[in-house]
Amino acid sequence: MLRIPRDQVDEMIAHARTDHPDEACGVIVGPEGSDQPTRLIRMTNAERSPTFFRFDPLEQLQLVKELDAADEEIVVVYHSHTATEAYPSRTDISYAAEPQAHYLLVSTAESGREEGPVSVRSYRILDGQVSEEEIEVLRP
Repeated sequence: MLRIPRDQVDEMIAHARTDHPDEACGVIVGPEGSDQPTRLIRMTNAERSPTFFRFDPLEQLQLVKELDAADEEIVVVYHSHTATEAYPSRTDISYAAEPQAHYLLVSTAESGREEGPVSVRSYRILDGQVSEEEIEVLRP
């Protein structure tokens, strides 16, 4: 189960709406080994694509250095789907390289940039196997 603060969920949804029709992407990091998402970091989708995301390589390198220095790790990898459901694509599954991470998807297919319904779902992806998990949204 992913336990995540409401403000982080709201921030991912806002990011997905802002970047629509392109996929938005980012991470939420936390203390190493804690499984606690504490700090959301928006990343740039270097592909600027409505069907694919790739972190900007320079931002990703900077992120790795930051996490190492702060004894933090990636707890959540998130991105949006702009025209399909919030389920990992074959490409998403093949690029899932963080075994400890929750992979969270936000679908803006119904509402796009506007207020309206979005779908938020979380998965574990390990060795190509996808398992959906519950999300507990924590109130402040």
